[in-house]
Amino acid sequence: MTDTAIAVRDLRKSYGSVEAVRGVSFEVARGEVFGLLGPNGAGKTTTVEILEGHRRRSGGVVRVLGHDPERAEPELRRRLGIVLQGGGFYPRVRVREAVAHFAAMYPSPRDPSETISLVGLEGKEEAFARELSGGQRRRLDLALALVGDPELVFLDEPTTGFDPAARRTAWTAMRSLRELGKTVLLTTHYLEEAQALADRVAIVKDGVLVAQGAPGELGAGRDRYRVSYRSNGSRAEHETDDPTTLLHRLTAEALARGERLEGLEVNRPTLEDVYLELTAEEPVR
Repeated sequence: MTDTAIAVRDLRKSYGSVEAVRGVSFEVARGEVFGLLGPNGAGKTTTVEILEGHRRRSGGVVRVLGHDPERAEPELRRRLGIVLQGGGFYPRVRVREAVAHFAAMYPSPRDPSETISLVGLEGKEEAFARELSGGQRRRLDLALALVGDPELVFLDEPTTGFDPAARRTAWTAMRSLRELGKTVLLTTHYLEEAQALADRVAIVKDGVLVAQGAPGELGAGRDRYRVSYRSNGSRAEHETDDPTTLLHRLTAEALARGERLEGLEVNRPTLEDVYLELTAEEPVR
């Protein structure tokens, strides 16, 4: 068994003359939470669907747990858990029935009651799917992905439709996957979610990988700092690659005026800052 759960080399996917994925390469280590980020149309969902075995690639090499997902081998299928962007249930199926039904499809499933508890659906075991809120249906999606006790879990926009409290509960469930030694590939539009959960992220734009690394390093690796403070009742901000010199000048000027720099902060760019910069549309000339 290797330490690599997913290996992607020069992945390409075309739809006629349109290239949705153009030479993407990355690896995901076993036990890692890896975030795949990008705006709508960037190619991330196509990439994930290829990794899941739901879509054929046009070129490149892909290995998922040592297998080519395009072959749809049952051995690989049993080792995967998948939360799609949109799920669907028979409206009159109860939560416990749905989870138990999925559990019966796997050789060594998790206990259904334990799985229901893990995703925060305690008390809803006998509720019909049609009675669940949008956030609760996404929790049921997650339960169905986890009940087979998979080695690798694909989470495609898993908290879409969650309110802030439900999203934090889901984060707790997702963090438990790391503690269980699971590998997770996460796509999300919530940059805070990627910052909180992912060990590493890759940012895709127009079918090309434009950056990858630990969320903190993507910001910290850029030689730019943001210095901010309150002055005359408003917030002032400066960007610089030399915060020491800038702070010396700002504090000296404030002391000369007999003022204080209230709320003084020095920050590196966040993951959101880097993401917005890298995925910004080019200005029309």
